[in-house]
Amino acid sequence: MVRIARNLATALGLCALTFAATASEAPKATSAEWAMNATIIEACSCPMFCQCYFASKPAAHAAMASDKHDHASHDMAGAEHFCKFNNAFQISKGKYGSVKLDGAKFWVAGDLGDDFSDGEMNWAVPTFDPSVTPAQREGIGAILGHVYPVKWKSFAMASDAAMEWTATKDQATAKLAGGKIAEVVLQRSTQSNTDAPIVIHNLKYWGVPRNDGFVLMQNSVEAYRVGENPFEYKGTNGFMITIDINSKDMSPKKM
Repeated sequence: MVRIARNLATALGLCALTFAATASEAPKATSAEWAMNATIIEACSCPMFCQCYFASKPAAHAAMASDKHDHASHDMAGAEHFCKFNNAFQISKGKYGSVKLDGAKFWVAGDLGDDFSDGEMNWAVPTFDPSVTPAQREGIGAILGHVYPVKWKSFAMASDAAMEWTATKDQATAKLAGGKIAEVVLQRSTQSNTDAPIVIHNLKYWGVPRNDGFVLMQNSVEAYRVGENPFEYKGTNGFMITIDINSKDMSPKKM
């Protein structure tokens, strides 16, 4: 798991998510009871399996150079560390106070940066499907502050975009604007002993207390195609995971 500094404050307007820039603040308290059970189609630029869940620095990526034959060559001396990701959420069941979150879909793309040992990540851009109501967005934003209890150097809301989200045990696909904005396609590994997916259990997902395991599915493509930091990778890390978290989990533990 990423070595998380539990130091995020979350502030949310009805139409936008904004993570606070002050690292010393904790997630803001809320009197509303909330819960979220959601499945994520997730992919990133790291090799299988993403080392960010075990270290404070992403995988190194060789710098690309052209030799005299114009063939791309790898220069590890100029290697960069980054983890450029796409996380496509679909909430199975959830609530924030009296607001139901069932069926809401949203996307978070970004880059963890070269070293997040201090709990500060590089950038993230969330996008909502247009069907998500303002009240649902407020609830989702408050909950995400506990799912990802970190600080972002840059966190900017994108305009709404239609989101596709489909998954089976063999393939998972998520797209924003038909893939024009972002796309993730995952394929089940054929290296398992049976036709069931390969699953990593007993590994924590960020600030979430419960998950049903990381279902390993290498990506055919993971891309974010707009904005100042577009990227596209093929054959790198991917998985599906169902997470479960609620407001009672955040209550102070009695000694």
